[in-house]
Amino acid sequence: MSIDPAFLGRHEIATSDAMENLGYRIGEQLQAGDLIVLTGPLGAGKTTFTRGLADGLGVRGPVQSPTFVLARTHPSLVEGAPLVHVDAYRLASAAELDDLDIDFARSVVVIEWGRGMASAVADTWWDIEIERPVGGADVADEDLDADAPRFVTITHPID
Repeated sequence: MSIDPAFLGRHEIATSDAMENLGYRIGEQLQAGDLIVLTGPLGAGKTTFTRGLADGLGVRGPVQSPTFVLARTHPSLVEGAPLVHVDAYRLASAAELDDLDIDFARSVVVIEWGRGMASAVADTWWDIEIERPVGGADVADEDLDADAPRFVTITHPID
């Protein structure tokens, strides 16, 4: 796994541009075989992070949430690994993730909502959890895309 360990831990991310920049800086380091599991509520910034990661990898866009297609493949524009962006929200099990027939060894794979499924397809991965404010006086539910501080926790669990 190729992410600099300096990224491990909890980070406060103030804006969507900063979230995209974090994704970019991580994406620059990724190689074929790297797996990232993204966790966070709706509107947390998972796709924004992935958009930056895609730019850092140098893959073809645009990066959009793969909610309805389950997985999107973004080929490299710089002769690197393609990005496979997966939304596992509607998958019932890790077996269904495996049924997508993703080439994990030759791709960089980002799985949104994939916590609990990664161990079925890989020995190691990066776990990135994004927290956003929910409800209350400060944040209305309809403002999910508004800039508000997010907390990003990056860990490297080993199966």
